[in-house]
Amino acid sequence: MLWYELLDEQLRDYLPDLPMMAEEPLAKHTSFRIGGPARRMAFPRNSEQLVLLLNFAVQCGARPYVMGNGTNLLFPDGQVDRLIINTRDMDEIELAGEGHIRAGAGASLARVANFACQQSLTGLEFAHGIPGSTGGAVCMNAGAYGGEMAQVIEGVSVLFPDDGVKYIPCRAMDFGYRRSLLTDHPDAVVLHAVFALQKGEPAVIRGRMEDLMARRKASQPLEYPSAGSTFKRPEGYFAGRLIEEAGCKGLTVGGAQVSEKHAGFVINTGGATCEDVLSLMAEVQRRVKESSGVMLEPEVRIVG
Repeated sequence: MLWYELLDEQLRDYLPDLPMMAEEPLAKHTSFRIGGPARRMAFPRNSEQLVLLLNFAVQCGARPYVMGNGTNLLFPDGQVDRLIINTRDMDEIELAGEGHIRAGAGASLARVANFACQQSLTGLEFAHGIPGSTGGAVCMNAGAYGGEMAQVIEGVSVLFPDDGVKYIPCRAMDFGYRRSLLTDHPDAVVLHAVFALQKGEPAVIRGRMEDLMARRKASQPLEYPSAGSTFKRPEGYFAGRLIEEAGCKGLTVGGAQVSEKHAGFVINTGGATCEDVLSLMAEVQRRVKESSGVMLEPEVRIVG
């Protein structure tokens, strides 16, 4: 029996209320709008369902991959013979004591930032325009405009496949530039995060959020599908500037293009394939290495 047939049986018996889709196009669930059909895609509603689902998946040989809003992912164009677990419905947000907010892995950063503003809590304004989910943001220590997750995380509830669920305080998360303890443990899964914030004035907080969003819209190609910044910032440089200086601005492969608005973004101008994006990224890396000696490292996660 094939792994997905075994999994279907397990879920019918033990998780009959878990939403599951067969041959679901991943392009519908990623900001790049790229990706072929996933053999199975599940949408757990809470941590208990997710833990059980992962146990069943491992038993069936499903090779599970957990995703949030899909804002930093590039999937292949063909069949993805895996179980993709989408945490979008694990999106609860609540107060967790004075100055603290607890958010599920699937809660978008925009919603968490808005909730913080409504509670007169400051510190998450920088996250308002980051399109990712809480789980992905914690894993990658997402940041913008001088702020990052490391500055506002109190602790993270994480499922480790071999050790169960653990609450990891911020000091033990080993946050760095676009990395954390979890990038060294790719099988670990964020269940929820607790943010520690300060009291502030809602009008001031909202004004800061609107200002940062306006700056983002003015400088980034938000009108096109993309995965955000394509490459990490090399130490001592800015990726976008290196790409522009290498003559790559506007460079196109198929439907993929280095944005003419911000060279740090590869965008989908229409019908771009995974292969288009990968070929364009490789060419950008080659030209930047040739012109500056710097080898750019992808920030977008390429999932096989």
